Parts: sequence; structure tokens; C-alpha cells
Amino acid sequence: MRGTSVTFGVVVAGAIAFACGACGGGGGGGGGADTGDGGQVADAAPPDNDAGQVILPVDAGGGAIDSGDAGIVDAGPSKIEHVVVIVQENHTFDTYFGRYCTAPSGSNPSCNTGPACCEAAPDTEPSGSSPVVLDDQQNGAHDPNHTQACELSEMNGGAMDKYTQGAACSNAGNFAIAPASVIQPYLDYAKDYAIADRYFQPIVGQTSSNDMYLAAAKYVFTDNTYEPAATGHGCADPIVGTITYNGQMTSADVVLNAGATFADFAVGFDVMYATPLFSCPSAPPDCPLGLPTLPCVYDPGDVPFEYYAQFQNNHSYMKDYTEYGKAIDMKTLPNVSFLKAVTYMNEHPGYGDKISPGVAFVSGAVQKILTSPDYKDNTLILLTWDEGGGFFDHIKPPDTSAVDNQPYGTRVPLLAIGRFAKKNYVSHVVMEHSSIVKFLEWNFTGTTGQLGGRDAQVNNIGSLIDQTQVATPVPEN
Repeated sequence: MRGTSVTFGVVVAGAIAFACGACGGGGGGGGGADTGDGGQVADAAPPDNDAGQVILPVDAGGGAIDSGDAGIVDAGPSKIEHVVVIVQENHTFDTYFGRYCTAPSGSNPSCNTGPACCEAAPDTEPSGSSPVVLDDQQNGAHDPNHTQACELSEMNGGAMDKYTQGAACSNAGNFAIAPASVIQPYLDYAKDYAIADRYFQPIVGQTSSNDMYLAAAKYVFTDNTYEPAATGHGCADPIVGTITYNGQMTSADVVLNAGATFADFAVGFDVMYATPLFSCPSAPPDCPLGLPTLPCVYDPGDVPFEYYAQFQNNHSYMKDYTEYGKAIDMKTLPNVSFLKAVTYMNEHPGYGDKISPGVAFVSGAVQKILTSPDYKDNTLILLTWDEGGGFFDHIKPPDTSAVDNQPYGTRVPLLAIGRFAKKNYVSHVVMEHSSIVKFLEWNFTGTTGQLGGRDAQVNNIGSLIDQTQVATPVPEN
């Protein structure tokens, strides 16, 4: 296998890397230089993330202390006992809700009830192009360039005017809006519950760099520079270096240290671990690409907690998605659950991937909670997208964060679903992935900013919450 194993603070002994003829050593694009086979030499100096971090206690086997799947703690101050976070991929607010919202583009409505209180996407983007129809076929045919360098040029200092022409990576397909027929369940969630129309991807660029804000609430690396040194990284493509962060606290650690429970449920996890060494699992028959690599198989680079030593390859916390339904049925759902579909089921453009399977995945996961007599009245579901995928959005993002000096990217949707969410509500409060971290901190510990990153600065998600349904109001900031 080509690719360099890079560690930060620890050498990961025995971390299993798979490889196959069609597979590379990393996921999603970008990458460090290859310094040869099998070395423990960094191909790029990883950023310093030690400041303000707390080391999670570990057991003799090197993993985080397991509080047990069934050890559910009492509810936090809000009485929200369970939080389910679903992270889909690579669509801006305009691509999905640009025709759900009906307020004129640029009108900045101050009301909060229904589609008339959020801005529609413009009929033409600044250079004059009209949107293409983002149906299943178009989604599979065009994967916009969404590297940081490309997106910064398209954003053009906030003018948002070079997505379809004027930049080296411009493409007419970058201005696209999905029809209601493809995403109707998402539109129904917005109508029945709450949506945020000022929720931004925390950093310009690709998936992994944005996902890391859900774990660390601050800058870790740019684009998809690294894969975690976790099982399955060799079945992703293209080749990038691997990295492991040791002795660093994450949002999951905050939850666990409070005595609550946590798990990340990912599609394809068990199949990847059951595959023999130095090979990759076969592509599922419904994966359009049909190859044993991304987007058809589990990619640990889509699970930010896999980058951290206390969770990497740790089956106490990293679990197959089939365990999610079982946990609900057996009344052992963790206090905090992250859900991740395999790429061809998470709406990522290109590879022939359709939107519809992603919508079906989300609908099934949501319905499992909403119809559960044990969880429908005590669970908040948060549905978001990792980043905008290089698609156009007409709202200028905030400038760089004062915490880590990294540039904000385009809007992505965030929906709050379930009993605790406001109904038919549009929040205009500026938020990002670190806002979810801040909420988890507040809800399960009562103290925010524990990661020493943006969780101390960003707004909380209280604007989406029906305060009549909670014992203690969830803050908006």
C-alpha cells in the first residue's frame, strides 16, 4: 500500500490498514506527500491542537473508559435526554431549500414563521446563470470542486459571483436546486419543525476539515489532508497520509466525562472490520460505482472521532448502523448518537450517487425515533450537512473566525426535529457545527467552552428549541 502513516503524539501500534487494487490510502481529495512505505514520518507538520486540552482517562487496553451502553444518565438541564446528530454531505442551503423559501432574495426577513420568512435562491446567480435541476441523475453526474482554494476563488471575497464562470473551477452545474419531488421529506421537516437559515460550514473546503468541528470545535487541518489511521482508511481514494491525535479532548469526551453515553453509528462499519487483511469489502449491489472503494464502502475519514486515539478502532463507541435500530428496540440508545451513511447513501454528488437513497436513510433514522414510545418524547434530532460541496449559495458567509482565524464557508441546512423543536420555524441566528458541540456541552454538563475552541464563542441552538417543552431554556448564545 502506498501512503505514509502519520501520528500526532502517539505511534499507533497495530492499526490495521486495508488496501486493494482499486483502492488508495485516504478519502475524498487533497493529501500530503508520500514519503515511502511504512514509515512513521510525518508528510506534513500537523497543526498544534494541544492548547487547553484535557486527557480522557483510558483503560489498560488504551481505549476510553466505557460507561456502558445501558448506563443512561438523568436528563441535562433542558430535560433533553437523548440527542441524535445526522450528518449528510455536500449541499448548500440554496440547493435544497432555495425553492422552499419564498421571501425575495436579499430581503433579509425578520419574521420566523414558515417559508415566507426565509430567502429564496435568486433566479440567476450574479454572473447571470440560471440554476440547473439537481435531480438524482444530475447529482450523480457532477461533483463540484470543493477544495478550499477553489471555493475561496468562487466566493470572491463574499461576492459569491464566480461559481458558474470567472474562476478556474467554475462550472454551470455549480448553481443547482433540487426539486421538491426528490427532497420532499426534508421540506416536510422544515414545515413541521425548525430550520436554521444562517447555519454555515465552519471552514471553507472539503468534508473532513468541516467534520472535525463536530469533534474539536476548532481548526484541525484543511480539506481532506489526512485520513485517520483506522481500519478501512486504505479502501478510500485518493491516497493521503494518516494521522492520529493523542491525549486530546473531544465533544464525545465531554459527554462521557459527564457520565452520559455516546456512540457513532456508521453504515458499513461491521462489513469493513469483517474483511480480511489487505483487502476491501465488495461493493454493495446498489452502489452505482460498483467498486470496493469510496463511495461504496465505509470510510473512517467521514467519522471525525476516528481521528482520536481514544475512539480509533474502539468498538465500545464506533458501531455499525444496524446497532442504532437495535439500541432503540432494546432501550439502550446512548445519550448522544452520531449517524453516518456510507457515501453513496449520504447524498454526496458524483460517482453516479443519487439524492434519493440519502433521503431514505435519513427518513428511516428519524422515523425510528419519532415512532418509538421510549424515545419520541425525550430525544432531539439534529440533521445537517458537513459542507456545501462547492455548490452556489447566495448568502455571504461570516468572515474568518476570531478563534482560529479560519474562513467560514457557505450555508448548509440545519434542522431540529422532534418534540423539542419549534414548529414551522425559521431561525436567523448565525450558527455552525461548533454550535452543536456547545449545545452538547451545555445540555449534559451545564458548562460550555470546555474544548477551548469555537464552542466558547459561537451561538447555541436555543433559537430552534420550543422552550415550553424544556425545564430550563436552551440559550441562543
